[in-house]
Amino acid sequence: MNDAMIAAEDPRILQGAERASQWRLMWEVFRRHRLAMGGAVVVLLLALTGLFAEAVAPFDPEASRSQDVYHPPQRLHLIDVAEDGGWSFRPHVLGMTQKRDRMTLETTYEPDPAKKIDVALFAKGTPYVLWGLIPMERRLFTSADPNERFYLIGADRLGRDMLSRVIFGTRISMSIGLAGVALSLVIGLVLGGISGYFGGLPDTIIQRLVELVIALPTIPIWLGLSAALPQDWSPLTRYFAITLILSLVGWTELARVVRGRFLALRTEDFVTAARLDGGSRSRVIFRHMMPSMVSHIIASVTLAIPVMIIAETSLSFLGLGLMPPTISWGVLLKEAQNVRTIAQAPWLFAPGIAVCVAVLALNFLGDGLRDAADPYAQESR
Repeated sequence: MNDAMIAAEDPRILQGAERASQWRLMWEVFRRHRLAMGGAVVVLLLALTGLFAEAVAPFDPEASRSQDVYHPPQRLHLIDVAEDGGWSFRPHVLGMTQKRDRMTLETTYEPDPAKKIDVALFAKGTPYVLWGLIPMERRLFTSADPNERFYLIGADRLGRDMLSRVIFGTRISMSIGLAGVALSLVIGLVLGGISGYFGGLPDTIIQRLVELVIALPTIPIWLGLSAALPQDWSPLTRYFAITLILSLVGWTELARVVRGRFLALRTEDFVTAARLDGGSRSRVIFRHMMPSMVSHIIASVTLAIPVMIIAETSLSFLGLGLMPPTISWGVLLKEAQNVRTIAQAPWLFAPGIAVCVAVLALNFLGDGLRDAADPYAQESR
């Protein structure tokens, strides 16, 4: 059936096909990928959580209470049942009473039904400065009584709220993945583009460099470079140093992807036409070739972010990455190194669950973007 017959049957079909852009086709393929859509929602929630960590966290992550050391998680109740059988919507948690075993001196916590701690939404809590610029007091949720605290996923060895610390860790761990991949993207685009577009001697030199970096054992290189960092550096300086280390080791795969795409595109008709039309090299690369591979770059970047997050978590867990008072998932997991501590307070492994959720969501998102990057191939299946 030719275009004339299709148009005669229903003109809107041909018109819609002609108007469909590359991005529209990508979206149509992507939205049918349920895992990718779910991953996109989770990644968006993690990004918003990290961006507004001060407002989302119920308490100050550094505020400690000696009487709440290793306080167990408290269950959130939404419905309050009165003694007469009536009920009302009242978010609250049950307070806990400490008891100490006379024989083992072990401290235990038991729920106290008579003590209820109300959970208030958008209430005033401990003052904070959002992004270091805007003084605020309102939090997404916190204790209605400023003198009371609750621990939805428990407290650590200093009596600090683990939920607040995991939320603040989201900002550092997610941002270091994005920053590391952004730097790797710049290096990979520049070297991979030069290698694939010019070929010859530049291609040979860059590919030998790529092979050299790939041949190096990644984990020992990470450990060696991180261990060489001065211990007296500030948290911010160490943050950028760890990001640089991860980027210098992780740019090779992206460079190969870019090189392969440039090798395939430089012989295409539209690139040849742009050259014959008198377009400069920079115009051909950035105006014609780069837009044609944006979808593939996005997919590669999305799949590279989880690697950066796991790398930072591993280094911080081993004590060679970020250091306290910086709060990241890896720094928090360092508290869970002791098996005895995990047996006593298993909720300290909550940052590990956050890492798993973030990595799975990013992998699902990247998988969906990779499938959507070539919508015509997907439609032909």
